[in-house]
Amino acid sequence: MIASIQGQVAGILEGGIILEVGSIGLQVFVPSHLRQSLRIGEQILLFTHLVVREDSLSLYGFQTQDEQSLFAILLGVNGIGPRLSLMILSTLSPDAIRRAVFHEQADIFCRVPGIGRKTAQKMLIYLQDRIKPGLGDLEPIAAMKDVDTEVMSALTTLGYSVVEAQAAIQVIPRDAPEDVESRLRLALQSLSK
Repeated sequence: MIASIQGQVAGILEGGIILEVGSIGLQVFVPSHLRQSLRIGEQILLFTHLVVREDSLSLYGFQTQDEQSLFAILLGVNGIGPRLSLMILSTLSPDAIRRAVFHEQADIFCRVPGIGRKTAQKMLIYLQDRIKPGLGDLEPIAAMKDVDTEVMSALTTLGYSVVEAQAAIQVIPRDAPEDVESRLRLALQSLSK
């Protein structure tokens, strides 16, 4: 098993990066927030998980060991493969996953493209025995309003990642108007700072 890898970013692909280690370029699938923050030529250390299949070897890389261990745990959920596990970690932070598990908020997992209510419930049951809440009190994640779901859709259509869109929605003031246009404008303002 390859536990970690360090090298220079030689290319940025749609689902990952090409990491040059010595004179070898390895394709490494990484979460979208990491991929978007990297620049060609940058040196990086990734904690990795090698997925061995009958017809392929796929390497998945993460900035932290926490993300890497959550990825490995998510692979244990029936029906969740490596691509969907990576999508979960691209959409939700490790803390958001822990809060959702700790407060039994299966609907949080429904925010991930490709996960429906049934799979979210299955994930919650599986993860409850395997993920501990960590230090401090974890406050539940507020359920997303329908208007904010539309704002998130608009932001992702404009090219922002799901993580960036969620962060922008979370900073919208509580007393903000409930119409999509106003909330979208406030979210865009926070993203432009």
